[in-house]
Amino acid sequence: MYEFLANLTLVVHFLFIFFVIFGGLLFFWKPKIIYIHLPALVWGSYVEFTNTACPLTYLENWFLKLSNASTYSNNFIQNHLLSIIYPTKLTHDIQILLGLILIFINLIIYGFVVKKIKISKN
Repeated sequence: MYEFLANLTLVVHFLFIFFVIFGGLLFFWKPKIIYIHLPALVWGSYVEFTNTACPLTYLENWFLKLSNASTYSNNFIQNHLLSIIYPTKLTHDIQILLGLILIFINLIIYGFVVKKIKISKN
């Protein structure tokens, strides 16, 4: 049961990362999403630039500990998501680069958002 909860937390973690990167695009569907995405973007940038661990990492590890497992068993989630969320050769310099890419992607997205807002006001 606890390993299932660890896997579920890992999936939520992945979805959160995906949302941080591309969630600004949801503005075109639901404009109020910006109030959720901007704080998530700030948090994601903070994590990348400060080498801070996300609380979801601690939750995953706690569930693994409760399941008496030190790591995930070899399954789909472990094979596909774990290496995306926790790359083995991640260095602080790479994290800084990822943070800059995160901000660059979102500057582009929010550039389109601002353009859409300007067009809709005219």
